[in-house]
Amino acid sequence: MNLLNRAMAFGAFLLFLSCNGQTAKQKAYEDHDKAIYSKDGWIRDPYIFLDEDGHYYLTGTTPAPKDPKEGEEPYNTGLDKSNEEIYGTPSIVGGKLRVWRSQDLMDWEYLGEPFTLDKGYWAKKFPKKFEESSPDKWKIWAPELYHVNGKWIYVHTTPGPVQGGANLVITADNEMSGPFNFPMGDDMKFKHDPSLFKDDDGTWYLLWGNTKIAPIKPGFQGLAAEPIRIDPSDRVIGHEGATVRKIGDKYVHFGTAWSTDEMRKGSYNLYYCTADKVTGPYGPRQFVGRFLGHGTPFQDKEGRWWCTAFYNGNVPPVSREGIQNRNLGETAQTINEQGTTIVPLEVKVLEDGEIYIRAKDPDYANPGPDEVQQFH
Repeated sequence: MNLLNRAMAFGAFLLFLSCNGQTAKQKAYEDHDKAIYSKDGWIRDPYIFLDEDGHYYLTGTTPAPKDPKEGEEPYNTGLDKSNEEIYGTPSIVGGKLRVWRSQDLMDWEYLGEPFTLDKGYWAKKFPKKFEESSPDKWKIWAPELYHVNGKWIYVHTTPGPVQGGANLVITADNEMSGPFNFPMGDDMKFKHDPSLFKDDDGTWYLLWGNTKIAPIKPGFQGLAAEPIRIDPSDRVIGHEGATVRKIGDKYVHFGTAWSTDEMRKGSYNLYYCTADKVTGPYGPRQFVGRFLGHGTPFQDKEGRWWCTAFYNGNVPPVSREGIQNRNLGETAQTINEQGTTIVPLEVKVLEDGEIYIRAKDPDYANPGPDEVQQFH
């Protein structure tokens, strides 16, 4: 076979794989029963928002565009200097909020970097700190985005150059890239992993820090009351990635923790508890899914629930074979490949009004042997 024929045959083989891969993804999406590898690329804390325009918007903790470390160290685990000392590599996280959109959760269009730290509130308030800091040290952690009354809203946290300098950013009408304003001002400082929730009466709430919650003044003009803690009745919800959804008549509070209750040991899991009011009191902590820590519970266009998942481990992804019965307590381990995975959720309103939530893919559905909490 000559080189041209070989090339044509190889191209046909790649097309075959691509088409069959897409068919498998489409079937998994239609059946809503298996995890789907939705998008490649280094990301943590992937956040998906379904807008009224029919697009899904994706953001998360990401590297700077074209950062060579993304290819050199695909399982970069570092987020700060302590991780660099432990793992020998600096953090790959960058200081730009990056956004993609899709109509089907399979094919993603890159929309660029609409917001960077040097355009934020703290850069305006403390310009000297930014002038004295190298941009490759700026980091945007766990951003979320919302489209509200024609304006885009971004929330995120960052370790510097201003310590604890979280932002709530509001854009001009339908313009993702600004101009920006920052009505929350200093009220956003020291708000780790901020998340927003809108109640049925139109009141917006800010959640942060696993978990404090406070109502926001109209127009996002600062906090309207002193924050209170919301915890499950039997333990803390976790240590990061808290968010709230309203399902049926219940408020569902999600949070993230390691299965062993020890940092970076075991699997990175998602849990929940429910209440009749957003401020609680909440019931006992329940289990959503293994390897779903800091995932986004969201609904697709058909109203079905999914949760984002991503790679978070101290070693490369482990095999799924026998994973349901494998103890992972020695170190942080996951079956998730680097990139954005979406995992189907079963969400039911029970006869007594309580909410049942559980991952449907068997490899995510149950606690592992390393899980310290006993669930009933």
